[in-house]
Amino acid sequence: MKKTLWLWGFTDNAETWNGRFAMIGFIAAILIEVITGQGILYLIGIMS
Repeated sequence: MKKTLWLWGFTDNAETWNGRFAMIGFIAAILIEVITGQGILYLIGIMS
């Protein structure tokens, strides 16, 4: 089994995971807004 060296910073693998998590968060924010009828900032009390 070949081990790969873990690299710090802007690597292709890190950017791939960052993009995936960003897409999940964006879809979650849209779904919350559609289901509740209110935006995320309103729900957590920043905009009231």
